[in-house]
Amino acid sequence: MKQPFILTTAIYTAAIPFAYSQGAEADAFDGLGEIETLEAVTVIGDRLELFTLPGSGYLVDEAAIRDQNYTNINRVLAKVPGVYVREEDGYGNFPNISIRGGDGTRSEKVTVMEDGILTAPAPYSAPAAYYSPKVARMSGVEVLKGSSQIQYGPQTTGGVINYLSTAIPEESKFYSRNTYGTDNTWLSHNYYGNTIETKAGRFGFLFELFHNQSDGFRTIEEGEGYNGSDDTGFRVTEPMVKLFWEPSGWVPQRFEFKYGYTDLDADESYVGLSEEDVDRNPDRRYAGTRFDNITTEQHRTYLKYLIEPADGLKLETALYYNKFERNWRKLDDIEVAGAAADGTGRSLNNVRNALTDPTGLAVLRGRGEGNLVVRNNAREYESYGVQFSGSYEFETGPAEHTLSFGARLHKDYVERDQFDEIYNQDTTGAIVGRQFELNNVRRQETQALALWLKDEVDFGRLTITPGVRYEYIDVEADDFRESGDRVGSREELAVLRSQITRNEGGSGADSYSEFIPGISANLELTDELSTFAGVYKGISIPGPRSFITGTDVEESIGYELGARYVAECVSAEIVGFFTDFQNILNTDAGTGAGGDDTTNGGEAEVFGVEALVNYDPLINSDYSLPMYVSATWTSAEFKSDIVDGGSDGIFNGATNGNEIPYIPDWKLAAGIGFSTDVWGVNVDASYVSETFATGANESEVTTNAREGEIDDLFLVDLSGHFRVSDNVKLIGGVANVFDERGVVSRIPRGPRANQGRTAYIGFEAEF
Repeated sequence: MKQPFILTTAIYTAAIPFAYSQGAEADAFDGLGEIETLEAVTVIGDRLELFTLPGSGYLVDEAAIRDQNYTNINRVLAKVPGVYVREEDGYGNFPNISIRGGDGTRSEKVTVMEDGILTAPAPYSAPAAYYSPKVARMSGVEVLKGSSQIQYGPQTTGGVINYLSTAIPEESKFYSRNTYGTDNTWLSHNYYGNTIETKAGRFGFLFELFHNQSDGFRTIEEGEGYNGSDDTGFRVTEPMVKLFWEPSGWVPQRFEFKYGYTDLDADESYVGLSEEDVDRNPDRRYAGTRFDNITTEQHRTYLKYLIEPADGLKLETALYYNKFERNWRKLDDIEVAGAAADGTGRSLNNVRNALTDPTGLAVLRGRGEGNLVVRNNAREYESYGVQFSGSYEFETGPAEHTLSFGARLHKDYVERDQFDEIYNQDTTGAIVGRQFELNNVRRQETQALALWLKDEVDFGRLTITPGVRYEYIDVEADDFRESGDRVGSREELAVLRSQITRNEGGSGADSYSEFIPGISANLELTDELSTFAGVYKGISIPGPRSFITGTDVEESIGYELGARYVAECVSAEIVGFFTDFQNILNTDAGTGAGGDDTTNGGEAEVFGVEALVNYDPLINSDYSLPMYVSATWTSAEFKSDIVDGGSDGIFNGATNGNEIPYIPDWKLAAGIGFSTDVWGVNVDASYVSETFATGANESEVTTNAREGEIDDLFLVDLSGHFRVSDNVKLIGGVANVFDERGVVSRIPRGPRANQGRTAYIGFEAEF
């Protein structure tokens, strides 16, 4: 039966096709009447469920994540058609995900959820931020595209990604997965859970601990006054507890509670390399980045109540609260010696410009006199709210209806208390002094009411699903002026903080509303072949400060037309899509500001074709030979010139007909595996074609290191396992087998390459 808050999708794993029942989340729900066990079931067992799906979407299941020991969401999504990723740190800690041509900076144009709850630190006030659920602890990842996503927001242009946390097991289960690999990389994922029958009802619990760390694959080179360092890695720890209670009685109902925590410490930098250096040694970092470090802390919790008060009627209420704090100390600018135009004696040189300037590069490498301006991007986020949803089944003549409805009252805010540390560097590269300066102190807040209504009308072989979403958004921003003075201690900085004044030009309050309609249809041509089509409106919202200062909501009209075929050992889907963008948001990609500094960039059009085929000729034998091929072709072009791109916009310099940056023409993936009851091996390959790094579409670097191209890249991963007992198996593998290297990003601050060849070995145990 269909439920709210889980994606109604056509779903495929890397090897075997799946249909997926909707529900509140992927947890067992036995004993509650029509509220089913929310686990994937094979299409062979329920063709009707697959054929009535109104749009396209995919599930990467638990096996697909674990078989390759993936900790990087970018590698997990490589096989999903229509989803593009931009690597940054090499480990997927800060993903940049685009769906069907939307800007992927910090995944800000994608609605990201965990267990059906918004998980971005401030999804309205700052949709792009430095938190993303760690995919290696998940039991699955759902990706929804097209007209099916009408009930999910606020970002509805690109699509939805819903992470599925570990489910509470139906019986006593202990699970442990531990691996060790290249660059002293450790992964440990452990949990224990059980479901207990009592007179008062069923009680379930899960205790989980996930840990991942690495020394990093980059090396900070030595400078004249610095000895260098290998400290470029990260450490992340994530405990979680999950509980449920299903009371005894004739009315099926369930209470569920989850609390999760994330602690991340990463010696990561914004700064890339010069063109010459990225070709010569892609794993180096400059001495000037040795102060760069990000620490984050996130709390996430919810309390859900589900009830089925009558046949065909299901209701869910969820209270949720998320808090996120972080500080990214990162080299943001350098200052070279010499008089500046303002008479301060500071000649500011943005890092991406310094990468093309010998004088600036010398300071960056610790071999010249100047100042290193290290920005402390200290920010606090909170988001909380209540959401209600339900579904009701009824009939009108020959039509069967599933009426789905929902509402969410949400509030979030972001406070930024940024300041700069200015390290004074002498001609030998030694640090001889330090100063402090306030920078861009702001607060943004949003209150939002979202309503949605969708009716799935089933006429037998034809299903039509109209729907509408409504968003009322109330925003407020407080921007402050700082003196610009530099002081010698944090105590003096605190005094300056107490003296800031409100900047009325960037402050204020406003409100707006958006109606977001859509309609889709699915037609079963035969028992194995169905087609679907849809048209829907999409929006992406700017941050409060941007909206108050004149940035409009990005709007789009999307169309899709597809067909799917499912037989016993093969499944296939092909989808054509077209999206017409208006008021496209031009993100400040240099800061990853998350809607905080965006402008409207005009019009754009994106169209393409997605295809996926899965085949296993041995599906009815004691062996398995799964194969898949995934392909996406995309044309993404601006249809107007970028008039006002802001100071650091990713689309700056675009003219009518230019390609949208970071959206490759081709994205391909293929894989094959073979397994028995004792051992198995998998090979997965992916390819992305080259693309431009800015809207100006320069092939060569002309003024700064953000310009130029992104390399095409072909990667091959190999993994295998050997079962030593019923409960324990050995696992191992090699990622990027052929050690292919290339420039995968030029933002935020210059070109950086992907991670080279890595290997791991370990074990997985279940009791």
